[in-house]
Amino acid sequence: MNAVAGATPPSASSASLLATSGLDADLAPWRLNLLRAIYALIGLAQGANMVSVLASHPPGDRGVIPSLLFAMCALDLIGIRYPTKMLPLLLFEWLWKTTWFAVYGLPQWLAHTGPPTFAEDFPAITLGVILMPLVLPWGHVWRQYLAAPGEMWRRGS
Repeated sequence: MNAVAGATPPSASSASLLATSGLDADLAPWRLNLLRAIYALIGLAQGANMVSVLASHPPGDRGVIPSLLFAMCALDLIGIRYPTKMLPLLLFEWLWKTTWFAVYGLPQWLAHTGPPTFAEDFPAITLGVILMPLVLPWGHVWRQYLAAPGEMWRRGS
């Protein structure tokens, strides 16, 4: 029995129409699945690392960075279901890595210096700087976030 009296269940064709009328309609299924794979990789691999850090930290640790990274990993898992709606998260990921690479990573690498974690950080972050632009659907980003009209600031009267 339907929750609303007299409501008819959606037909397969209307469900199909709803599925293709959203933000994902302009992206090929392979592109959506590639985005899902990236969300899963970040969410599960880095998320597992963050869970172990959060579970076994010294009581005096600040914990800001692990908490932020854990929250981002949780949001990445939502991206598996909603790959285009969560694109700003991947854009953030790419922008912070690109900023780190340009401002810290590359200058430290060229100067043959860096913090103790540099040997681990540099290749992992650099890989994100290189791969993320290949994965992101730039046409979609342009149409949905840059060229589309903005949302209104207040209600019209």
